[in-house]
Amino acid sequence: MGDVMIEIDNSANLILNKLQSNGYEAYVVGGCVRDSLLKKIPMDWDMCTNADPLEVIELFNEYKVIPTGLKHGTVSIIIDSKSYEVTTYRIDGDYLNNRKPDQVFFTNSLREDLSRRDFTINSLAYNSHEGLIDFFNGYKDLSEKVIKAVGDADRRYQEDALRMLRAIRFACQLNFSIEDLTLKAIKKNANLLNNISQERIRDEFCKILISDYPSKGLKLLADSKLLEFIAPELIPSLDFMQHNPHHDKDVFNHTLAVLENTPNKLVIRLAALLHDIGKPHTFSLDKNKIGHFYGHQHESEKLAKNFLNRLKFDNKTINTVSILVKEHMSWFDKISDKGIKRLITRVGVDNINDLFTLQIADVKGTKPPYDFSKILQVKERVHKILTKKEPLTIKDLNITGNDLKQIGIKPSKEMGQIIENLFQRVLEEPKLNYKDKLLELANNMNKTN
Repeated sequence: MGDVMIEIDNSANLILNKLQSNGYEAYVVGGCVRDSLLKKIPMDWDMCTNADPLEVIELFNEYKVIPTGLKHGTVSIIIDSKSYEVTTYRIDGDYLNNRKPDQVFFTNSLREDLSRRDFTINSLAYNSHEGLIDFFNGYKDLSEKVIKAVGDADRRYQEDALRMLRAIRFACQLNFSIEDLTLKAIKKNANLLNNISQERIRDEFCKILISDYPSKGLKLLADSKLLEFIAPELIPSLDFMQHNPHHDKDVFNHTLAVLENTPNKLVIRLAALLHDIGKPHTFSLDKNKIGHFYGHQHESEKLAKNFLNRLKFDNKTINTVSILVKEHMSWFDKISDKGIKRLITRVGVDNINDLFTLQIADVKGTKPPYDFSKILQVKERVHKILTKKEPLTIKDLNITGNDLKQIGIKPSKEMGQIIENLFQRVLEEPKLNYKDKLLELANNMNKTN
């Protein structure tokens, strides 16, 4: 297809030209071609060639060349601190555990190399001399916004089961549909996801969550049965009616609505996904047949931790998401300044605005009309407290254990209680947070004891 033009990165072009001028075939391939055709800026420029890896290393010996995956034919050429992967045309051997081939065989055929790729939109190759190379109608599928497996979808997923998640991820990132046979093959092979590491599943799942269409991804995961193998904690929420006048959706569709109303920040999206997973476990009907979910935030926190630990999220993410899930019901008609300071302390200054974002999204997932007034009032009061830099933790007290020792209070359980009492007083009256006033109060407390 010589009428299709792609503007290739200068360094990638340099690599292509050098390979071609030395008698080899060379093309940019895969995601960079797809993104260029979609008028997106490619993150990486990958290339394929019929030169074998050692020939590539020799040809580019003036640059830093890293043997990234030599036995699989891949080397990385570093130009101006940027890495460019060059891979020799290859045919894959038998796949092990639905994950990766036990060996690869180099080939001189570009078509054979492209035939082993996952989806038609990722099987496109290009160079400025020949234009677009499209053996599998990827350009048509790209134009029609369709995700379609190269060749037999069953075989593609049995080779690498993670491709099932990648299909859904691309559908979410690009807002494409998945071709019927390609989607049916996901349902048929969903259990193969058991052979994929939790880390690889987590990484693809997170890309789905922070895409522009996360609810589309969750619906596809549920419809394709993959959700059962990624987040079984969410399964009870499917079609779980809430029987509550404030809700016009089942728990799962409420969750999707909340997701759609959050920014694509991972901890907020995870908290939105998990905030109500405890509802089916805490459901009750009152005498008027109205549904309630008392304490569901605590059950949701427990289940969220199970999910996040199983997918091997880092501790900071687990802690932050757990806090947001646990506190998502923490907005009140009446709350003292002391109560607001306790909320800030529990949630953390760095997370408090994320909590309000989640709470507002939660309201948008309910039955209209929406009332954010209570949340916005608390948010404004939090802002004022943070602006004044009032004490929020014991560490903010202008007094230490050493100061107390100098007035005769020995390190003990009683000293700890005095410090806690001082802190509670300062939460209510920030103007007391001066050393002399605190020492006076401490002395009086000690005498009382």
